[in-house]
Parts: sequence; C-alpha cells; structure tokens
Amino acid sequence: MSLFWRIFALNAVVLGGATALLLWAPVTVSVPVVLTEAVILVGGLGVMLVANAALLRIGLAPLGRLTRLMHTVDLLRPGHRLPEQGSGETAELILTFNAMLERLEQERAASSARVLLAQESERRRIAQELHDEVGQTMTAVLLSLKRAADEADEPLRGELQQAQEITRGSLDEVRRLVRRLRPGVLDDLGLVSALTSLTTEFATHAGLRVVHRFASGLPPLGRQAELVVYRVAQEALTNAARHAEADQVEVSLEHTGEAVVLAVVDDGRGTAVAREGAGIRGMRERALLSGATLDVISTPQAGTTVRLTVPLPRKQP
Repeated sequence: MSLFWRIFALNAVVLGGATALLLWAPVTVSVPVVLTEAVILVGGLGVMLVANAALLRIGLAPLGRLTRLMHTVDLLRPGHRLPEQGSGETAELILTFNAMLERLEQERAASSARVLLAQESERRRIAQELHDEVGQTMTAVLLSLKRAADEADEPLRGELQQAQEITRGSLDEVRRLVRRLRPGVLDDLGLVSALTSLTTEFATHAGLRVVHRFASGLPPLGRQAELVVYRVAQEALTNAARHAEADQVEVSLEHTGEAVVLAVVDDGRGTAVAREGAGIRGMRERALLSGATLDVISTPQAGTTVRLTVPLPRKQP
C-alpha cells in the first residue's frame, strides 16, 4: 500500500467511526446549540484528533526511524542500516536509503584511500628531500665547522665549537622529522621494531613514561595495514603528549582470533565524551583504509583508550 492510500485509510477509519457515532448515538444538536451538546461535540472532536494522531504515528513510524538514522549516521562508522520493515513506498524508501548509504560509504572509503595514499607519497618525497638535500648540506657544514675549529685559536675555537653543536642538534632534529614523515625502520625491520623505535623516541622527546607490550609471533598484516597501525599509534601518542596531560602511556599489540589489536592507553585527563577532533577523525579514515575498526573510550577517571582492531588478510585458496 502506498503512503497516500495508507494515510487516506487511516483518516477514513477515524471519519467513519465519527459518522457511525453521529448516526446511532442518542445525541441531537439544537438550534441554538445547548451547552451540554457543545461539550459533547467538542469532546468527540478531541477523541477524533487523538485517534487520528495515534493511527498516523503508527503508520508513519518507519519514516520516523529513517529520520533518526539520518541524524546519527556517520560515514566514518560504517554499517548502520535501517531494518527493512513495512511495505509499499515506505519499504522502497528504506531500501533506497540503505543503498545510498552503501554507495556513500564505498565512495568515502575510496576517496579517503586516494587522499591518504597521496599524503603518504608526499611524506615520502619530503622525507627523501630532507635526507638528501638538507641532511647532506648540514653534514657538510658540520664537517667544515670541525675543520675550522681544529685550526682556529681561542676564543674563535670556542665559538666555532658552539656553532658545531648547534648544527649537530639541528641535524638530529632534521633526522627525527624524516623518521616521523617516513618510518624507514617500518619497511626495513617490520612493525614491532618500528613501534619500539616510536615509543622510545616519544619517551625521550615528550617526557612521557611509555610502556610497550608487543606479543611475539604476530602474523603479517601487509604493508598498507602495518602503516595504518603505525600512524594510528603515532597520532594516539601525539594526542596523549599534547592534550591529555598524561604521565604514562601504555602501547600494546596483540593477536586475538582473526585480528591484530593495537591499544594505546594513557592515564591523563579524559572526557565524558571523546572529542572527535581532526586527529581522531584522521585515525578513523586510516582505519577504513585497511578495513579496521577504531574505538576511542575516554573517561575522566581512567584516561583515554584508543583501540584499533585490524583483521588479518584472507588467505588465497
């Protein structure tokens, strides 16, 4: 039954009931209208309106569920669908809406993948230029300062040695930026070694106590999925250092069933509702890239927990 005929039938039921009451009820209307008759008519009108509203609410309930889902749907949390209930135009509308969500989620995942892959390519290019151009130039300057300091007399030697230390510190900073832009250890030594290096670096430069627990014998995830795990851990550690005011962060990597789970837990000041800032939404987009799920739990008493569940790649038959 179409939506038009459904509303027409509901109103026909109400009007038919009112007509039956007027035909068979022992009620008359005088001219002029007596007060008691007016009260009965107004009461009957009220009953008709209430009955009509109740029947319309029942008939249009699927549209109400669709509206509520439209307000809560988030393409970064895929899988929300409306139960396919009802018939006629209502069922067709629900099917169309679910199909639209499916297309939007696929297009969002594809566009996010293109953006993130382009971002990683740009990171790799910038890291390579920093390493090859800036790094080598600063190394040459460092060697020149050393030669000049060895041949100079005091007090010029001291000033040259001071400039040498400043240059060495800047060179170390450039190398650290290169590692953050493109973790070469991830390609060379694997995910566990890359996460170990990352946690050690954060403990050194951010002043946090970072505890890591990585299970042995982790199954391979694939290059793209391992990069997603590394970037999510990097962003979670950055958030803990900048915003959480945490003293300790625990990073763990475990194999559970058909998935590998990364957990980053800090003891900082959480919130009752996790704020979906650019960092968290960026982590969600990366999770979609590898088919993973991201859960962020933040409470004032227990800090913030970021959990990434990455499914294992399916074995080819």
